[in-house]
Amino acid sequence: MLPETGRRPTLGDQIYARLREAIVTLEWLPGQMLYENELSERLGVSRTPVREAIRLLATERLVDVLPQRGTRVTLISLRTVKEVQFIREQLESGAFREAARRWDPDLHGPVRDRLEANLREQAQAAEAGDLPAFFRLDEAFHRLIMGVAGNETLLALIDRMRAHLNRVRFLSLKDERDEARILGEHRELLDAVASGHEERTVRLLMAHIGKMDSVLRRLESRHPDYFVP
Repeated sequence: MLPETGRRPTLGDQIYARLREAIVTLEWLPGQMLYENELSERLGVSRTPVREAIRLLATERLVDVLPQRGTRVTLISLRTVKEVQFIREQLESGAFREAARRWDPDLHGPVRDRLEANLREQAQAAEAGDLPAFFRLDEAFHRLIMGVAGNETLLALIDRMRAHLNRVRFLSLKDERDEARILGEHRELLDAVASGHEERTVRLLMAHIGKMDSVLRRLESRHPDYFVP
């Protein structure tokens, strides 16, 4: 995800998106140290865009910059995840409801085609065991449906806030390997939205995304070193 500024993305923006994804998909684990020189060499760029990217990540509290020591990936804050989950439930349920209300089979035929293609790609990623690809497709699926609601500000806000939550979601996916369940729930959600069933859509969505308390308890017990209150 690149910053929503209305300007052309800089190299720093691109490096930021690459580093952010590495943090979200646990390529870099909570508490891990990062060093500008090593990142510059690994990415084949100067230290300036890396420093710019780290500054952006620090504003999101995804990294802590430690003077004279380097940069550390932040531990996962249980409080922050719960707060973001609450916001996600409120915003996403409203967007999905609006998408179901607005859905027009003729007008949204191309969107339906893209969603069907996305589901096929999810199935392929699941079969290949490509968790980062599956996770990206999961995010894209939700974004496509929310796009039907026609609220670009809401999409930008949801994208911007969910990195902390997504670290937990990816860790859960990695531990549970429940791609088949997720894919099945996505299919049900698409059918509900495309049928214009607002209440069923919201009910299915909340069953799909509303398990975070139990997920957090399970993950914290398995990975205590990754979390802080």
